[in-house]
Amino acid sequence: MFTKFKTNYKTIFLDINSSNVLVDEKVNIIISPSLYWVKKIKLPVKYAREAKKLLPSIFEDVLPDGNYSYDAYKSGEEFFVFAYEDKYILDTITQKGISSSNIANVYFAQSELDKIDGAVNISEEHSLYIKDGLVVLVPCCWIKEKENLNVDNIKLSKQSITLQQYSHIVDKSSLYKILTILFVLLIVLFSEYMVSAKKVQNVLDARDALFSQYKLKPTMIQNRSLLKKFEKIHNKQTKIREIMAAVLSVRLLSTQKLLKIDFRNKFMSIEFSGFNSANKTSVEKALKSKKIKYRTVFKNKIMNVEIKL
Repeated sequence: MFTKFKTNYKTIFLDINSSNVLVDEKVNIIISPSLYWVKKIKLPVKYAREAKKLLPSIFEDVLPDGNYSYDAYKSGEEFFVFAYEDKYILDTITQKGISSSNIANVYFAQSELDKIDGAVNISEEHSLYIKDGLVVLVPCCWIKEKENLNVDNIKLSKQSITLQQYSHIVDKSSLYKILTILFVLLIVLFSEYMVSAKKVQNVLDARDALFSQYKLKPTMIQNRSLLKKFEKIHNKQTKIREIMAAVLSVRLLSTQKLLKIDFRNKFMSIEFSGFNSANKTSVEKALKSKKIKYRTVFKNKIMNVEIKL
């Protein structure tokens, strides 16, 4: 795209038959009628922006195949309407020795030269001439009295155009369709994001309510640490219950007794009387059935069973 900022740039007239120029600064370019199509018509609309919507159908019967842009401006009760190929104009500008980076603004000859008096030469073969309000390109032999075109002192209008560098790749109709699809996809993705965000917020609210109800710690790290602590306690208590169930399942003889069960640090100590190394089978069988590891010590017919918790 090219800027429309107002500044004092040199002005150049450009025709497809213009000689090459050497330009090392930004310039304003007035393009010849050989680079665009123009009509002067009345339309049932009030503003130029409304007229532009009608231009593809207005020009469809006169334009050769190509990707065209359209422009319009109002003059009195009539509109001047234009059709042009961005790529063709840009290629012509480049061929004449002007870099795209040195283009300040681009204007139609129609809007800038419609006040010329009579006819003016633009080359040895062609002249510009005003006919029915239109700036037209004619052979020099058609007009006898004429002078050379001088654009140095022309006060440029506000009717500059913006050339699209890639309009030949994607036409505006297709571009609008693509943008519409992307916009719809954006709305869908945004809607999904909002739904997901709402679900996440509901989970966070439920978590906060749970933390408050059970007086949990404020962070998940603290709660995981607390969970590990309680899991260790639970596992220890479960093991104690299994050991107690195994011990209480032992069938004792009338001469045998369970004297005491004691807890010291990480060990559980169980004492039986009336046992010796020869008749300890019933106790060992009960503990082994629960896969409980143990160690036994005998002293004075007292059997001490030590189990690590």
